[in-house]
Amino acid sequence: MIFNSIEFFVFLPIVYFCYLLLNHRGQNIWLLLASYLFYGWWDPRFLSLIAISTAVDFYCGILIDNHKLKKKDIASSVTYLFAMMVICLWLLGDGGSMLILGLIAAAIVGVLAILSNRLFVLEQTQRKKIVLAVSMCVNLGLLATFKYFNFFIDSAEALLMDLGMSQSSLTHLDIVLPVGISFYTFQTMSYSIDIYRGKLKPTHKFIDFALFVSYFPQLVAGPIERATNLLPRIIEKRKVSWEQSAEGLGLIAYGLFKKVVIADGLSASVASIYGTSGAVSTLDVIIATLFFTVQIYCDFSGYSDIARGVSKLLGIDLMRNFRFPYFSRNPSEFWRRWHISLSSWLRDYLYISLGGNRKGTVSMYRNLMLTMVLGGLWHGAAWNFVLWGAYQGGLLVFYRLVSEPLLRVMPLANRLSSLYWVLSLIVFFIFTCYGWLLFRAESFGQIAQFTGLLLSGIDTFNFTIEIPPFSALAGLPILIAYELKGYWLESKGHDGIAIAQLSTKALLVRSGLYGLMLLVFVGALSAPPADFIYFQF
Repeated sequence: MIFNSIEFFVFLPIVYFCYLLLNHRGQNIWLLLASYLFYGWWDPRFLSLIAISTAVDFYCGILIDNHKLKKKDIASSVTYLFAMMVICLWLLGDGGSMLILGLIAAAIVGVLAILSNRLFVLEQTQRKKIVLAVSMCVNLGLLATFKYFNFFIDSAEALLMDLGMSQSSLTHLDIVLPVGISFYTFQTMSYSIDIYRGKLKPTHKFIDFALFVSYFPQLVAGPIERATNLLPRIIEKRKVSWEQSAEGLGLIAYGLFKKVVIADGLSASVASIYGTSGAVSTLDVIIATLFFTVQIYCDFSGYSDIARGVSKLLGIDLMRNFRFPYFSRNPSEFWRRWHISLSSWLRDYLYISLGGNRKGTVSMYRNLMLTMVLGGLWHGAAWNFVLWGAYQGGLLVFYRLVSEPLLRVMPLANRLSSLYWVLSLIVFFIFTCYGWLLFRAESFGQIAQFTGLLLSGIDTFNFTIEIPPFSALAGLPILIAYELKGYWLESKGHDGIAIAQLSTKALLVRSGLYGLMLLVFVGALSAPPADFIYFQF
């Protein structure tokens, strides 16, 4: 189920109004069932992976915190796993798959139940490390199997062929990438790591933890919530206010505008250049890359806006995932504004774990590069994502190595001048756009071709790119005005979306803005709903 579908607009009111009628415990059970329906809408088999990850990390969190598993902990998770198997069996009618799932579930419960007793003969620090390793291995093992196994097999076969060896028949897995697996595995891993680091106490309420893992507004494409933020909001009683609901509806409306009008409207134009093997001009590459720069922002931030808006309707605040990233003037600022939940996750759980900047300058640069390369690989099982991550790491290293020392000796008046602000914004925006070229390209050959065209300059003003629909072209000025307004408000210390801040202005201004957005939104509805780009990650 996707946010911009008819099914979701039937699903959400039912969930919302039933939610309002229930007490706190009933609300959590209702949201858990709704989350599984939402996720299982694509393929109910994917629910088995969430079930395994949920059961493992629930157990591991308790064991890491030096508590033995109680009978009720084991009973609740066994009941949960059995129920998940029954649901999948009912939806799929696939006895073979359910047998495999049952064996996996039984093995998990059995191993962890045995470990819960035998681990306590070990020294405390050693026991915590072993249990944390179990959590990491299960989650990363699921991710590696379903997302990266075939990628590494294909890469190994290509390497053997390049070395002149005959192509081997290495085993491939006939599997489909589960939607959002990168998001919820990172979310559950952060839970175990935070308990290990002493930043969080585990919950013994299995339903609450299962809801934390599968909470449907942000399950598929983030933001990647920390248990320290989301779990207390699930455990504690919530109050839904009309003001919060109104702000949520505003976020949903703007998110849908960005997705349906802008992102989907530009997608065909971008594909007409990046998806072709024919001749293209330099101007084609420039325009298509600019369009993709806008498309990926509107697609991904649009999802995050809708997710935050839906969650606000339920009385739960999610973290902001984007803060006007294209107003960044350097790579460090960009990663404080773009996909904040991932960049902060990589910083806190990978970069710092590697040593951060604690072991000298050379180690810091190495850790930066490794973190960004792995962050690029997180985005997808393809080498262009690895290259994109290396490019982002290179920008961060270059900025810290060269630009920061230069800025320290530059007079303060120059750094605060409007000219410096504009020039630095434009220069870094160009570097950002080239990064999106690496991200969107379908092969290294295409990267080489497009880069060569950009370096050769514009020799003709002819272009073959498909012209976007009128709704997208009409929506772009609205988007730009909105982003400028939001950035300006943020620079003045306001923490909120521009629409919310505009609510204090004249009714005529608000009505005109909403009217324009509605007009172009209706004009864009003729196209069928498209998946969000980050669903593939």
